[in-house]
Amino acid sequence: MGDVAMMVPVLRVFSKTYPEIQLTIVSRVFFKPFFEDFKNLSFIEADPENKHKGIKGLLKLFKKINSLNIDAVADLHNVIRSNILTKLLKFNGKKVATLHKGRKEKKSLTRTSHKTFEQLKTTHQRYADVFESFGCPIDLVHFEPFPKKKIDHQNIKNLFTNAKKVIGIAPFATYKSKMYPLELMEKVIEHFSHKKEFQIVLFGGGQIEINELTQIIKTYPNVINAAGRFKLREELALISNLDLMVSMDSGNGHLAAIYGVPVVTLWGVTHPYLGFAPFGQPHLNSLTANRQKFPLIPTSVYGNKYPKNYEDAMNTITPLDVINKISAILID
Repeated sequence: MGDVAMMVPVLRVFSKTYPEIQLTIVSRVFFKPFFEDFKNLSFIEADPENKHKGIKGLLKLFKKINSLNIDAVADLHNVIRSNILTKLLKFNGKKVATLHKGRKEKKSLTRTSHKTFEQLKTTHQRYADVFESFGCPIDLVHFEPFPKKKIDHQNIKNLFTNAKKVIGIAPFATYKSKMYPLELMEKVIEHFSHKKEFQIVLFGGGQIEINELTQIIKTYPNVINAAGRFKLREELALISNLDLMVSMDSGNGHLAAIYGVPVVTLWGVTHPYLGFAPFGQPHLNSLTANRQKFPLIPTSVYGNKYPKNYEDAMNTITPLDVINKISAILID
């Protein structure tokens, strides 16, 4: 989800720069709400688990794409399925450009010895480079956040009926090494939940996460669990109206950034230098683990590989660090 969400600000700038060019997105139907605010964009559903599974399925998807009046194809994914599609489309006369993932630079940044610790090109800029190869350069400094979305769901409207500042907290990530310990996050929640000027909304997905968040809201006032309660379209409306989002190195931070919401991100064995920080957020909004204690950070691109004991690296970010950062943005 994060990869798709990172496309949105780039496409936002592209569509503003070249309003005469029609964009067609090929992606999973689940992500369709991400693109509903575009005027010059259409959507094609990719269903790799069913209709478009395997070679026969990819051929079916290729035929659908090839039947459209498309001049060029930007592969912003660069995986086996998208590579097959682009090769077929190129063979049929379409211009094709593929994302350069920077694997060599990322390997240099994540290796255990002779590590080159420096900021790499952001994923957003890598996406922009694909369009530049078509002769359509874009300058991401011209990004304008999407406006706050209209809230139709009454339960979400109720969150914004008073003058409280609403803080979103998304405490989960794909790997434990990228997730701030829940007992530490509870200290952050406790601090702000007892302040009447704040409302906290918790985000998550899957039954285990829903159950854990349900226990938290029983303990603290002014805390609501949004996990599992709303459709994606409704959740986007909620996120767009937040005053601040606290996120791991995961999708919720990218979604909030689309709407210009300040995002505080917490990083464990990954690091913003790899290029996956939410779009347009100040570097100081990224709270990273202590590299003096854990010098091999970042240990991998996705957080799935790390040495023994490195899964505890995020413990070096104290709840007070998080509290002070939120307060500096919302209060100071």
